[in-house]
Amino acid sequence: MTAQDGHHAAPASLPHAFYDRSVVDVARDLLGCVLIHGDTNARIVETEAYHETEGACHAWRPPPAMPRPTPRTAALFGPPGVAYVYRSYGIHTMLNAVCEPAGVAAAVLIRAVEPLDGLDLMRERRPGRPDRELVAGPGRLTLALDVRMEHDGTDLSTGPVRIGPPRSADREPRIVTGPRIGITRATELPWRFIDASSPDVSRPWPPAMRRGR
Repeated sequence: MTAQDGHHAAPASLPHAFYDRSVVDVARDLLGCVLIHGDTNARIVETEAYHETEGACHAWRPPPAMPRPTPRTAALFGPPGVAYVYRSYGIHTMLNAVCEPAGVAAAVLIRAVEPLDGLDLMRERRPGRPDRELVAGPGRLTLALDVRMEHDGTDLSTGPVRIGPPRSADREPRIVTGPRIGITRATELPWRFIDASSPDVSRPWPPAMRRGR
């Protein structure tokens, strides 16, 4: 936890065109960007990419079945730049940024962030938790920034939950990649992206990051 609970002007939002690209490229490029909700802002330091063609994506279906929207996954199919919010195991709220053209199920899971503004408010929402556990995980960060199921399908450029570009004074991410975690299919894909210079990434760390510590 490196940030102080100061106040900065909220950055502009990323345009929809930012998300209308390969989900893997967007996952990498979101590192260092700023997640914004109300009085809380946080720097994105960990992401994972998911695509309908691989088995860990919610939209994937065993061939010859084709991916299709369900009431749960409707937002996952686009358009690019909307939020896909779901509950994992019926408990943890998870925030994703939808990518690629509308009709293609692809999204980036925001796995961890680093507080910039509203740290005291984050602590109030996660009482009794040490700072190192406030936002180091996808279910933790949504609690700290008050991201809810009602934000599913909202616009990440204009909605209550937004993502802005990196702040000019922020450090460049030291990017490390590795396999995604918490899944049982497509575990070989190196689609997890981490800013290894941040203390707020989730565990377990990928091998490349462990070797650097």
